[in-house]
Amino acid sequence: MNDRLKSVPDISLSSPRFQKEADRFARDMAQYSTETLADMLDCSHQIATQNRMRYMRFFEDAPKLPAILAYHGQAYKHLKAETLNVDDLNYSQQKLWITSFLYGLLRPLDAILPYRMEGNVGLPSGEGQNMLGFWKSRLTDVLIDAVKADGGTLVHLATEEYQHLFDWQRVRKEVRIVQPLFYVRKGSELKIQAVWAKTCRGAMTRFIIENRIDKPEDLRAFSYEGFTYEPKLGETDYPHFIKQ
Repeated sequence: MNDRLKSVPDISLSSPRFQKEADRFARDMAQYSTETLADMLDCSHQIATQNRMRYMRFFEDAPKLPAILAYHGQAYKHLKAETLNVDDLNYSQQKLWITSFLYGLLRPLDAILPYRMEGNVGLPSGEGQNMLGFWKSRLTDVLIDAVKADGGTLVHLATEEYQHLFDWQRVRKEVRIVQPLFYVRKGSELKIQAVWAKTCRGAMTRFIIENRIDKPEDLRAFSYEGFTYEPKLGETDYPHFIKQ
């Protein structure tokens, strides 16, 4: 984490909107044994041990990372946020939301600590609900209001599981959702492969940030690792990008 911190430009970090809720969840998680955490998080003993220590140290004066640099999944590897310049990072702060089972919703420059959390985890601070249920009533209006204030269109580049953090039917009714789909052609068939889909979602996020994309039709210029827009397939709000 410290190595990534060194790559952060001289920018001002913000506070997560739901920091108090994250703090309460962190206190809950710190009370559990490694064995219990391994079961709750469906992870190895080693990962559970690491995250128990993270939660126990959650309130120490540890260096924090902007959220856009704090994750290491496939999409983030191809977002390559550590190479974005200051202007790009500041632009992303106004346009990009990052979904989180612990923090709810994050802006890219929100200062956070590393953690592991799953949507089906239920905690004492969760008011009798798991993370998905807890956040749904709190995040839906926040997302809808933010999208409406920014033109009314949401480019949906998160994995499907994060839709359950919101009342997705309401979101669909109240704002326009554009959801790019990424397919690999295998003979006469088109298939979505998870790794490639995540790869392209990260790369497209960077494309939007760097090119200041504000019209969904301008996404058609995106190309990455052999994926290009196919105008004969899909619908306006579900543009298809095909790797031959």
